[in-house]
Amino acid sequence: MLDILGRLDLASTHCDGISRRSFLKIGGMAAGGLSLAQLFALEARAKTGSSHKAVINIYLPGGPPHLDMFDLKPEAPAEVRGEFKPIKTNVPGMEICELFPQLAKMADKFAIIRSIVDSEGDHDCFQCMTGRTRRGVAPPGGWPAFGAWVSKLQGSRPGIPAHLSLMYPTGNRTWGEAGNGGFIGPAHTPMGLVAKDPNAKAANLTLEGIPLERLRDREALRASIDHFHREADNTGVMEGMDTFHQQALDLLAGGGVAKALDLSQEDPRIVERYGPDDTKYRRDGAPRMVRSFLLARRLVEAGARVVSLNYSRWDWHGGDGMNFVESRAEFPYLDMGLSALLTDLHERGMDKDVSVVVWGEFGRTPKINNMNSRDHWPKVTFALLAGGGMRTGQVVGSTDRLGAEVIERPVKFQEVFATLYHNLGINLQEAKVQDTQGRPHYLVDPGIEPIKELV
Repeated sequence: MLDILGRLDLASTHCDGISRRSFLKIGGMAAGGLSLAQLFALEARAKTGSSHKAVINIYLPGGPPHLDMFDLKPEAPAEVRGEFKPIKTNVPGMEICELFPQLAKMADKFAIIRSIVDSEGDHDCFQCMTGRTRRGVAPPGGWPAFGAWVSKLQGSRPGIPAHLSLMYPTGNRTWGEAGNGGFIGPAHTPMGLVAKDPNAKAANLTLEGIPLERLRDREALRASIDHFHREADNTGVMEGMDTFHQQALDLLAGGGVAKALDLSQEDPRIVERYGPDDTKYRRDGAPRMVRSFLLARRLVEAGARVVSLNYSRWDWHGGDGMNFVESRAEFPYLDMGLSALLTDLHERGMDKDVSVVVWGEFGRTPKINNMNSRDHWPKVTFALLAGGGMRTGQVVGSTDRLGAEVIERPVKFQEVFATLYHNLGINLQEAKVQDTQGRPHYLVDPGIEPIKELV
């Protein structure tokens, strides 16, 4: 495997016991169990589109606190309003947390939805990856991830799969089937840039020991690939490779994915703008991989249609005021990385074609608990959307004076996905895919439409 994080052996859990390890690799599929070569073989039958439109889906696992980020309540009682103050943005009337000064300067480039109402309340990315709920009846094979629908309908561009994952492992409930092809099939599961088990042995191409920092060294990258070639030749592997195995090797050695992951090909000033990764485990066990934002931009620029990534961990409701302690440490990283991504997309003229969504599985309680933290609150959560030609610089929806209930413009997860499909040029009334029993399924439920305020 091509290890682009390096070995991080500690593990931690969400409050409900879900374990996580942060170990990022390229070469196998994180979900679905297929080798990269098998992926090419299955996708050889897929139609290849020509659209450059794409989506970057940024998932904040654990439940980011809406009241402390993008829906502050400065007039609420002390036990609700928390420790942070709102600041003005460059959009009149829009305020966000004081710890997001860079985002505040560019609020005209994103929209905030403050009124997502249909969270199931589980530590689970299922809704942020599929838009569906687990409580409904799923078709045989399960609901596909958003990127699987897109891969099936629009196909992959030459040299790079349509559906890619930069998700680090957070347990099978927070990725697993939520990230795979569902009834559409394993050919449209994301090309995994992650290994579920850092001790697992790859059944396909193996390029060991290239940490992210060394990807900036082209010679080191070439040396590792050359070493693989020599070992493969010595063992007779190369001679027996079929077309798809060779294609897989070519992709790793010099194709769009390898080039996109090689940050030595990026302007150092752009790399610096995103800030440094924090790959050390903190007490909550999750690294801050802000340069995943940059890798995502490079991957969609190379031709990927959907890139999903999860950023850090947001499950804070323990003692010592963890919610506010962790927020003070976390928000500036997110402010730097996300503002760099949005700036980057605009400077490159990609903002009309590339949509960005940032969200989590639920919000946090209005009332601060007796440990000076906030607990789970599925009644309200938020999403930040940017790019895609959307009408940005606005807030959609509102909550009551305590941030506890939505009082204006309730939004569902599927409405966000309907908006993203629209941005990709997919007709929701016409696009459908048959399940394993030949029954057609539309991308969203009947009556779900793109968010009218944005499109």
